[in-house]
This record gives sequence, C-alpha cells and structure tokens, in this order.
Amino acid sequence: MFADFYNNIILKKPKFVFLSLIILLAFFGYSSKDFRLDASSDTLLIEGDPDLEYLREINDRYGAKEFLVLTYAPKEPITSETTINNLLSLKYKIQSLDWVHNVVTILDIPLLNNSEAPLQERLKNFVTLKDEKVDKDRGFNEILNSPVFRNFVISEDGTTTGIIVYLKKDNQLQNLINSNKKEIEEYKDYLKKKNHENIIEIRDVIKTYSKDAKIFLGGIPMIADDMMSFIKSDIIVFGLGVFLFIIATLWFVFRKLIWVFVPISSCVFSVIIMTGLLGLLGWKVTVISSNFIALMLILTMAMNIHMSTRFIQLRKNYLDLSNFEILSKTTHKMFWPILYTVLTTVCAFLSLIFSEIKPIIDFGWMMTLGLMTSFLITFTLLPTLLSFAPVNNVNLEEINNYKVTNFFAKISTNNKNLIFFTTILIIILSVFGIKRLEVENSFINYFDKKTEIYRGMKLIDEKLGGTTPLEIIIKFGEISKENEANSENDEFEDWENDGGTNDEKYWFTKDKIDKINKVHNYLDSLPSIGKVLSFSSIIDVATSLNNNKELGTLEMGVLYSKIPETIKKEIIDPYISIKDNEARISLRIKDSLKDLRRNDLINQINYDLENKLNLRKDEFKLAGVLILFNNLLQSLFKSQILTLGFVMIGIFAMFLILFKNVKLSIIGVVPNFLAAFFILGIIGIMGIPLDMMTITIAAITIGIAVDNSIHYIYRFREEFSDIGDYKKTIERCHSTVGVAIINTSITIVFGFSILVLSNFIPTIYFGVFTGIAMLFAMISVLTLLPSLIIISKPFEYLKN
Repeated sequence: MFADFYNNIILKKPKFVFLSLIILLAFFGYSSKDFRLDASSDTLLIEGDPDLEYLREINDRYGAKEFLVLTYAPKEPITSETTINNLLSLKYKIQSLDWVHNVVTILDIPLLNNSEAPLQERLKNFVTLKDEKVDKDRGFNEILNSPVFRNFVISEDGTTTGIIVYLKKDNQLQNLINSNKKEIEEYKDYLKKKNHENIIEIRDVIKTYSKDAKIFLGGIPMIADDMMSFIKSDIIVFGLGVFLFIIATLWFVFRKLIWVFVPISSCVFSVIIMTGLLGLLGWKVTVISSNFIALMLILTMAMNIHMSTRFIQLRKNYLDLSNFEILSKTTHKMFWPILYTVLTTVCAFLSLIFSEIKPIIDFGWMMTLGLMTSFLITFTLLPTLLSFAPVNNVNLEEINNYKVTNFFAKISTNNKNLIFFTTILIIILSVFGIKRLEVENSFINYFDKKTEIYRGMKLIDEKLGGTTPLEIIIKFGEISKENEANSENDEFEDWENDGGTNDEKYWFTKDKIDKINKVHNYLDSLPSIGKVLSFSSIIDVATSLNNNKELGTLEMGVLYSKIPETIKKEIIDPYISIKDNEARISLRIKDSLKDLRRNDLINQINYDLENKLNLRKDEFKLAGVLILFNNLLQSLFKSQILTLGFVMIGIFAMFLILFKNVKLSIIGVVPNFLAAFFILGIIGIMGIPLDMMTITIAAITIGIAVDNSIHYIYRFREEFSDIGDYKKTIERCHSTVGVAIINTSITIVFGFSILVLSNFIPTIYFGVFTGIAMLFAMISVLTLLPSLIIISKPFEYLKN
C-alpha cells in the first residue's frame, strides 16, 4: 500500500515534486539569514549547574569585572625611560577606547615603601612608577618582591608585565530579562558584533607597539571572539572541503556527470533546508556543532551512493524495464534498509541528550533533524531528477568492482580462524585502553600552539601565575564584635581616635586572620597552583611596612578604616566581605602542567581543608571556572556510559524489529560495537583525554557504522533466498552491496579527515578518530560479519 502511494505521489509526478522542492529550497534558503553562531562561555557549561549560580553570586559580592589581559614583554628593561613611555602611551590609547572602563599596569601600582615618610602619609599620598621623582629601581623591586603583585602584574624574572583592561559594564541585557526571547537574542547578537569590533580595535592599537615589545592578548572576550572566527572558518572549510571531496569521489566511482550532479543536488538541498530550519528554530551553532554541515554532506552522500549503486545494478539486470519501473524497484528495495540506517544513526545522535551540556544536546537534535531531512530529500529529489534523465545517460557499462571486496570475501570464507583470533586480540587491546581512559583536559590544549589564544595563555600560565581561576570562600558564621586589641605602642595607635569609629574595624579577630593565613599558606604550597591572593597577602605587605612587626587585630581594623578608598577598593575589598562575614582566597591553576589532574586536585583541597586544617564542611566552599570546567568533564564521563548504553540497547532493539531474529541481531551489532570499543581503546592507549568532542565518538561511530551492517544483512537475506549457499551469497554481496559499502565508507572516512584543518584540537581528534573507527567498522562488516554469518547460519530457514 505504501509502495502504491509513493509511486503515485512521488514517482509519477516528478514535475510537481521538483517544483515543491524548489519552493521549499527558496523558503528555507531565505530563512537561513537567521542562522546564528554562538561561542560564549555559557556553551561550555552544564545546564542549571548550581556552582555557576554560586560563582555569579561571588563575582557580584566581590566586584569582579569582565576584562582583557595583555602580556607585555619589552625589549628594554621595564624601568627604562623608553619602556615606561611606551607603556604609558599604550595605556592611554587603550584607555581612550569608548568601551574600556580603566586600564591597570605596573605603572599604576601604589608604591608604599618608596620613601621614609610616615605610613599614614604614604597611604594618603602614594606614588607610582610613572611619577617623575620616584626611585624607579627601588619601586620596581618593591613590586617584584610584593606578595600581592609578584607573578600577578610582573613575572618573577621581571621581564614580562601584565596589563589588565577592564571593560565597561553593559546592563542592557539584564534590563531585557523580562523581554521576549527575540529581543534578548538580537541584543546578544549585537553584543557579539560589538565585542568583535572591540577586539579588532585593541589589536590595531597593539600592532603599533609590537616593534618594541612582544605583546599577546588574552581574556574571555578575546577567546569568545576568536572561537567565533574558528567556528565560521570550520563551517566554511569543512563544508567546502567535504563538498569538493564528494565530487571527486563520485566522479572516481561512477565516471558520469549525471551521477555526480544528482547526489550533489541532494546534498545541497539537504544542507540549505537544514540551515534555514536552524534559523527558524533559533538554534545556534557552537564549536561542538560546527561540523554539522560536513556531517550532513557525508551522511546524505552515503544514502545517495547506496541508492545510486542499487539503481545502476538493477538497470544492468533489467534492461527491458523503463526508468520508472527501475526507480520503483530501487526505492522499494532501498526504502527499509535506508530508513533503518537513518533510525539507528538518529538513535546515536539522540543519545547525546543525556550529556547535560546544552551544545552537545543541541548537536544531537540538529543531526536528528538533519538526518530526517536528508532521508526525505534522498527519496524525493533523487528519483525525481533520475526520472528526467534519458535511459542512456543513467546507464553505466560497468560500475567499478573493487578487487578489495573480492579479497575481503575470500578472507571471510577461507580464514575465519584468523579473523576470530584477530578479533580477540582487538578486544583485549580495547579493554586495556578503555581502562586507561580519563577526562582530564586543559582548556589551553584545546587550541593549536600557533594561535594567539594558546600563546597568550601559555605565557600567562608560566610567567604571570597561572590561568584557570579557583576561589576558596571561608565562612566565619555569625558576625560578632570581638576586641582583641594589641596593646603595642606604634604609629597605628595614633590613628585610633582619628575618625575611626566604624564597627568594621572590630571584624578583624585573631581567629579569622589565623584561619585565612593557614588556608592561604596551604594552597601556596601546592605545586600545581600558581598565584594565590587573599587578605593574608595584604597582611604580609602591611607587616613589611610596619618594620616587619606583626600587626595586632585592632591595628588591622584601624588600618582598614584609614586606608584610602581607592586602595581599599582595589586590593582589600576583593578578598574580604565584612557584611557577609567571609573571606575570599583567589588562586589560579597552572593549566599547562602535563601531570595536572583537576578532579584529584579539587578532591585533595576539599579533603585537606577538612582533615588537615580542621575546617568544618560548612566553613568553606570552592568556586570558580576550574569547578565549572571539572563539572563539565565529570559529566562527560558519566554521560558516555549512558550514551553508549542507550545506543547499544536502541540499535539492538531496531535490529530485532528489522530482522525478527535474535541471533542475527547479535551478529549485526558485534562489528560496530567492536569498532567503537576499539577506537576508545586506542584513545586510552595514546593517553588522549576525553573531551566534549571525543566523548561522542563511540556513540556516533556505532550509529553510522551500523548502517553498513544493515545494508549487508538486508542484501544477504535477499540474495540468500535465491542462491541458498552461504559462500556464494557472500561473494555476490561483496561484489554488489560491498562495493557500495566501500564507496560510502571511503567517503565518510575522508570526509571526517577534513576536520584536521580545524584550529580547535577536540574537533581534529573527533575527525581523525571517527574516521579510523569508520574504516575499522567497514573492514569488520566485510570480514567479521560474513564469518559470523557462516558460523551461525541464521538464514537456514530461508532456503528455497
């Protein structure tokens, strides 16, 4: 009944179908103007992560601002007149940009030990390196030896300094929170465009100073903008590269323009319609889904090659039939196997919804819709275009018959023991490798070493105290007024009655200060931690200014109340919150350390704070980008188990429905599961950590590779009913459907290899390892699968 419906609606009315498809193409082509990209940091976070909400709360409480950072390594010493003048000039030029709030350089650091004046006077009238009468060498050494600024604005060797560019806050997005989604998305697009213009503007400024210093730009706004450029580049390069390769493959396989034009038309229609659909749905493409066009081209092409190959074989076998009859036979024979290959691949991509990470979830839905689109286009456009073509143009004298398929057929029938022995070795190797899998990864290693992102982060990591931030919040419970005044007579006592009536000065108790010092010193002792900043750092500075005499708690309180607001706001308020009765310790992780294990480090800090430093669980909390990134990685590991389980169960269930035979269903999935485990084993043996891209390889490999099993078994069942001999059926299948499997697999393998042109390392790994897995799956389907069929003989009941 379905065949009659399809014949009457699609095959008998090709002009109507073609016109309808052209209208659809025009509509979705126009809608593709709303196609959007997204490279914001939110795309690399877990949906609804409570640690994200807590970090935002901490940032608001301690006045965190969005910023860019420049590493500035001058050719001359930093204290030289030339360097100071260049640094000042660069600062003022950047400061003049309308989107910059303020710029902090080493020239803006207060020098409190540069004279012999009383401390109170030095605090009120502090000087900096840019002041003319300042002793430059003395001031530079003060900063270089400062527990606050060393490895923060100046490297330990004194050759590299950091320039912090704070951006003006934009509250408009927050004001739009109650607006409709379209307005919010339009404003986000405006902000991305504005950020791109800002990055171009500051890079133009930097260029004019690059002859006198080595300067790298870093910071989240710059990374987000460069990621957008990577995504755009990847979409163009992947799409164009795969497109050209597919044309070359089709010409190599078929050697006729009609068999290049028809499949390519299906690919173009599918991609344009899907791009428009994404625009209509408002789904944005991220770095995770930047290869969706390449994947759609590859998978659409695979469907078209199977259809085209079968059409040509039927055309050759039934010379007396019309084009319409051959098309009817082709679509009838190929509909169910291709439908099931689409459903199994959809099952693989849908499994990604278990990841909890929005871009991975969106990628799963995108490819699901994309595969459905490709399926519909394949069974409408391809037969429609072929119906317009004269018989002599679609007929081929001989479709390429690979010696490779004949070689695999002989191995399958004559060397079964070798195949099974090799399979056992591969299983052992895979298990060994899978046991070594880990989800440790560093953000810096996501980028090519030639990119500015990598070089800038590497320099900050090595010279300026690390890159990945971590916050330790120490909570002191209920606020109480405790006066533990130190009775020592020094210059602080002269200040006590000088307007110092604020109760804030009573916050500074011995218990609190000791606790902050203890945690600070512990963190500073860990080798994987770079710069540690806290109120303890400020105390060290104050102690050195007090002739290395320790300050009493009341002295600290009085000092706090007397420090000018400009200094207090910059170097004290970010580390204590008297109102919330807590302290913040800010530190950065050396992200480029090879032996760094982030999850272990977080667990170690949590354990040691409780068991070695005797803090209660409710007295401290960890927050920061490191926590969010680790949550992402751990979620990936858990989702991998769920994903593989979902795919295996789903695909096995589909095999049961399709073939109604448990034995055959097990045989059908074995080569593909083996391919997935093999590639995970290889990744583990090579010591490559799983990340947001490689974590999806196993599931996607099974989903795509199982297509070959379905086509082979479906064809084997059909041929066996006529031949009734297993060995002869294998030879027939290898020379027919085996050719299509070889062609599609080669297209897929080389299609994925295009991804090596990306600047994003996880994308490169995804392309390389998926390609290897697909090649392995192809070999397994053409060797192991036939051998298993011969051994188990699942088709005996079909003999005529």
